[in-house]
Amino acid sequence: MRHFLDGLYRVAEWMAMGALCAVALLVFAQVGGRVFDSLLTFAGGSPYGFLVPSLAEIAGFLLVGASFLALAGSFRAGSHIRVTLALMNLPEPVRRASETAALAAATFLAGLLAWYTTMLAWDSYVYGEKSFGIIAVPLSLPQGVMALGAIIFAVATADDLIATLRGGRPTSIAKEEEGAGEVA
Repeated sequence: MRHFLDGLYRVAEWMAMGALCAVALLVFAQVGGRVFDSLLTFAGGSPYGFLVPSLAEIAGFLLVGASFLALAGSFRAGSHIRVTLALMNLPEPVRRASETAALAAATFLAGLLAWYTTMLAWDSYVYGEKSFGIIAVPLSLPQGVMALGAIIFAVATADDLIATLRGGRPTSIAKEEEGAGEVA
């Protein structure tokens, strides 16, 4: 099971990276088209008028997808913002209870996020909602990617909560402590 979950988090991170690369390629194509048009105008010709249709909208969809798909991986890596100053000075049993309570709350909230983003995507699919750009993108597609990222994030928080309840250390905290040891 551990191998499957780690693979799931890794695949989500790769998908997030792919979405960011797609944004970069689309923007590069748009800028390249403008440079080409400028060169044509400078040379006395008429501009071609190259355009990536709905670039801003599609880039926004890809950025949201990348953000949600990267949630689980960044959580597991200890990259999310955490308030550790107060926790560092607590006795170990109180610290452990506080971490467990925080993970339980995070799992609950991540579950709500996953549920509601999934319902949003489902409603958009059922009602056939589309974006208003030059290219009418079915909204269920970017919302579905957002829901997928939220579901994987909820699984990651539950994974750490279960590890903590079994007496282990959450990976996010273990990575944080590991990093703190390397700084010294």
